Amino acid sequence: MAEGEPDDDGSGRSPWGNWVVTLTTLVAPTTFIGALLLYFGFAFTDAQYAYFGIDAATLGFSPRDYAMRSAAALYVPAGTALTVALAGVLVYYAARTLGDRSTHLPPGGRLAPYALSVCGLVMFTLGMLGGLGVWRAGAMDTPLLLGCGLVLVVYGRALSFKLTGTSYPVARERLALALVAALVVLCSFWAVHAYAKRHGTDEARYLARHLWLRPAVTVDTAERLYFPPRQVRETVLPVAGPPQRFRYRYEGLRLLAEANGRMFLIPDDWAEKGGNVLVVPANNAVRVAFRSD
Repeated sequence: MAEGEPDDDGSGRSPWGNWVVTLTTLVAPTTFIGALLLYFGFAFTDAQYAYFGIDAATLGFSPRDYAMRSAAALYVPAGTALTVALAGVLVYYAARTLGDRSTHLPPGGRLAPYALSVCGLVMFTLGMLGGLGVWRAGAMDTPLLLGCGLVLVVYGRALSFKLTGTSYPVARERLALALVAALVVLCSFWAVHAYAKRHGTDEARYLARHLWLRPAVTVDTAERLYFPPRQVRETVLPVAGPPQRFRYRYEGLRLLAEANGRMFLIPDDWAEKGGNVLVVPANNAVRVAFRSD
């Protein structure tokens, strides 16, 4: 081998090129999945704390926090999608088996795939009308109808081919299938995002009615804080004895969240009376005591 000539493994590709391909194959899916976790975690967190009047950007959660919070919003969609996919695969293989015995297939069995495609077309049309505002569709209705309708149309056509013993897809439909796959992925993201926001709001409602699940907090401050009447118990600390910086004590608060060196405190009876969420620094500017009920 001449001096300075790159090594070659005989395939026309240098060894470092193989490493680049391997790393790209591993890193790209990991980065994509991580981005999805952050996206859905932020949607869930934003909806949850917006219920209490707090913007998620104000909290200053880290990317790891958002990724961990995304699990609550992904369990149900991911489990449902995998279960439906498993059922579809079983039906598909059953259709392939029946396709080998097509002479014994009853007429109704041949019409079933077309019925699936027609149902899918109806669902897709309803989704389009809902997206255009012809009827009042929920946040998840439009993407689910669009995506599931497209899947049923293609699935019904695939079953019809398998029942006749022929392979699918045919070459002339591959471009259309690629476009359908892209639309289904888009609708899936849309539906999961809507579910994450709705789940975040539901979690916030539950937490507001069960604030006793959060740690109770007693806060001592040097200056008076002003809360709505009879919502938080205020005690003026005695000045006798050694001088102290803290003059007021507030009880009846719960820790809603702690992030980025700040504590977000909420009154015990927020669900009944409403009120504000207090933001205090987690440093020596205040004195904080926690207790569990």
